[in-house]
Amino acid sequence: MRFKNLLFAFLVLLIVNTSFAQSKLKTGIWRGVLSSPSGNNLPFNFDVTDVNGKQQIAIHNGAERFKVTDIRQKGDSVFIHMPLFNSEFRLKYAGGSLNGKWVKHYGDKDAAMDFTATPGQDFRFFKSSEKPAYNITGRWSAIFVSDGKKDTTVGEFKQLGSRVTGTFLTTTGDDRFLEGTVAGNKLYLSTFDGGHAFLFTADIKDGKTIVNGKYYAGYSSLDTWTAVKDANAKLPDAYSLTYLKPGYKKIDFTFPDLTGKKVSLDEPRFKGKVVIVQMLGSWCPNCMDETAYLVNYYKKYHQKGVEIIGLAYERTTDFKKSVPTLTQLKTRFNITYPLLITGYTPGKGDPQKSLPMLADYKGFPTTIIIDKKGNVRKIHTGFSGPGTGKYYEEFTKEFEKLTDDLLAEK
Repeated sequence: MRFKNLLFAFLVLLIVNTSFAQSKLKTGIWRGVLSSPSGNNLPFNFDVTDVNGKQQIAIHNGAERFKVTDIRQKGDSVFIHMPLFNSEFRLKYAGGSLNGKWVKHYGDKDAAMDFTATPGQDFRFFKSSEKPAYNITGRWSAIFVSDGKKDTTVGEFKQLGSRVTGTFLTTTGDDRFLEGTVAGNKLYLSTFDGGHAFLFTADIKDGKTIVNGKYYAGYSSLDTWTAVKDANAKLPDAYSLTYLKPGYKKIDFTFPDLTGKKVSLDEPRFKGKVVIVQMLGSWCPNCMDETAYLVNYYKKYHQKGVEIIGLAYERTTDFKKSVPTLTQLKTRFNITYPLLITGYTPGKGDPQKSLPMLADYKGFPTTIIIDKKGNVRKIHTGFSGPGTGKYYEEFTKEFEKLTDDLLAEK
């Protein structure tokens, strides 16, 4: 009888373990597709790997590999929580494929898009496609139109065969790492990181003109765009867009940190220091690129006399709701400088309400550079991240040269 009980227990354990093993995601390359309500499909690729007995994902966008480690499985259900931007996948794993929803959480609502993913597919847009008619490598002056308003941007692309990588630079940042293809005279680009879900399509009229462009962002946003090749295309000086009102030389604020403790610029630790004030939001992908840079910048310059303060503008004014998303941000990037919850949101003029001495505010991120006397010396709008290549390199050199100059002042 005891033998039968032991045999039964062994068989149960074997079945459970076999079931668990079968439920694990297949390792290797996958192709995921987000489907918008308008019927457009946004594809991206990702790798599934086993690391120390746990599975993790790396999403491909050009040269970027965006790591996701919070993956939970229960039976045939798979839950993937994105490490940033407060979004997640709720999926079913059946027949070797994943099907379900990508859900993005906003301050007062959720938005969901259908999602499917298939293992073993390493192509992004097409398994096989028409030979490219043109090569779009180079710099482009692009005009995007949204609700009748025009915005001039700069496109930078590199094409090898039919594969295209690059980005669009705007006055408030960039569209991060775009990847896609040229098939015949058609251009297709996409990116996804849990915050950005962007799809670009267009017709390449000739080697110097792009027309009929469509830009799909997130759940339902649609802009149109055109572009002309222009090696001299450039954006306005990022240090000229946001400034202080006449009569002001300083900024002043008091906001709570993640523990609720009030922090202000009047504290002794900021006196006689070069202070970088980062205006950000956990929902803002360009802010994440800037944060990744500033964390390493802080390691280099903190001992030399530099302090950083992050001012967070979340989608909700509720302090308790803002703490978890910012804690996640703090953990993801190992932020050691203070993050303050302003209680203001990104829209309706809130950034200027929080800092009324600002004469204008263009967008997130915005970085305020304060000298050792407490005077505002520069205000930088936007951030060109590593997806912009040489623009990112030029910014970091310029920013650190400015820091060195301010530190050298008496």
